[in-house]
Amino acid sequence: MKLFGKRSDGSKAANSNFVAEDIELVDAVSEEIEEDNSSEQVYTCSDCGVTISLSEIKKNLYVCPKCGKHAKISARRRISGVADPGTFRKIKTNIPFRNPLNYPDYAEKINGLKTKTGLDEGLLAGVCEIEGHKAVVAVMASEFLMGSMGIAVGEMVTKAFEAAEKLELPIIIFTASGGARMQEGILSLMQMAKTSAAVQRFTENGGLYISVLTHPTTGGVSASFATLADITIAEPGALIGFAGPRVIEQTIGQKLPAGFQRAEYLEEHGFVDKIVSRLEMRDTLAQILRLHEKRRKSWLR
Repeated sequence: MKLFGKRSDGSKAANSNFVAEDIELVDAVSEEIEEDNSSEQVYTCSDCGVTISLSEIKKNLYVCPKCGKHAKISARRRISGVADPGTFRKIKTNIPFRNPLNYPDYAEKINGLKTKTGLDEGLLAGVCEIEGHKAVVAVMASEFLMGSMGIAVGEMVTKAFEAAEKLELPIIIFTASGGARMQEGILSLMQMAKTSAAVQRFTENGGLYISVLTHPTTGGVSASFATLADITIAEPGALIGFAGPRVIEQTIGQKLPAGFQRAEYLEEHGFVDKIVSRLEMRDTLAQILRLHEKRRKSWLR
């Protein structure tokens, strides 16, 4: 695998202050706008039914200590679980809202979600350190229209790859999406080609791309940038696929194997390199970055 070498002008890697032309980083976002605002102080696992304190499940990164069920978490909580404290700085994007189909109440829904989640759109991307190793990290926000990919999300993914290339850093993307955003019609589907092209440019220039597939990663996201990485990791039990199992069964007229489209099935059949628990994700990513960083430094000598 290639790693970033010299720039076209002969200069070496970007400096350590995350500075590059036309990339603007803003101060770290707050760790969490609490989604746990109910009066309940306990957490009940949806799989095994065990009940534990809310504080305990938070410390365990929303992984059930009994059965290992990985509950959905917000984009901010995901960032705080992998990034070194105080190092995450968001890539600033000014992408205007578009409603190409004049979908009823779409603008009101987007504005409401911005207020509720504190996010600009369905993706949070920035530069951070993971155990001291610098990387661009982008997280799809399942709390923002199910992490669906419309025009804005496609542009944000593309900008994240462009930032990683200019800063000469690896990129890690955590996917969690229901697919293309129906409110934007065909323009939503066009983001599949746009993001795939961004991956291709990044790869051709020697970038390291790590994809982390979380529950669920489906539709146009799974059929584009989510599955084009150099290294593909998945969380246990994650649903990963394009169309739903019921649609596939109706199309081919056959019963699907048990566990079809789950992370474990995909690992067994070579579509996923490794299944990693959320509790081990930070260490695993740091190890990958460390190994490739050594090769990169050797390349630059």
